Amino acid sequence: MSAKKWLKELRAQGYRLTDARRAVVETVAQSPRALTPSEVYDLARERYPTLGLVTVYRTLEKLEELHLAQRVHQDDGCNAYLAHAEGHQHLLICEKCKKAVYFEGDDLDDFFTEVGKKHNFAVKDHWLQLFGTCEDCKYG
Repeated sequence: MSAKKWLKELRAQGYRLTDARRAVVETVAQSPRALTPSEVYDLARERYPTLGLVTVYRTLEKLEELHLAQRVHQDDGCNAYLAHAEGHQHLLICEKCKKAVYFEGDDLDDFFTEVGKKHNFAVKDHWLQLFGTCEDCKYG
């Protein structure tokens, strides 16, 4: 989904579109990798130099609430954000460059159902993130 569509959705939800918020939306929507809030802040300030960090956090929260951006857990405990995929997708994340690639995994549903049964849980949803090294970082 493009930044234009994200902005349209934010506006439809009654969210005021300032230049600062536009800079955050465009930064996240156009990124091929997961960005931490501080990375969003640094990159978006290139577009809007007086951007505040509070605006970054509030905009990221709203994007996540509207399912436009997805929170990605990092091994250092800090969250990063990435454009949300259409449908149910899983993530491959490069530990070096933070490049993120979505993949489908419908064949995993049976596995998660069995795990739930084994432990007396009714699994309703799952979120899978795999960490490793992308081809560029592995051979570059």
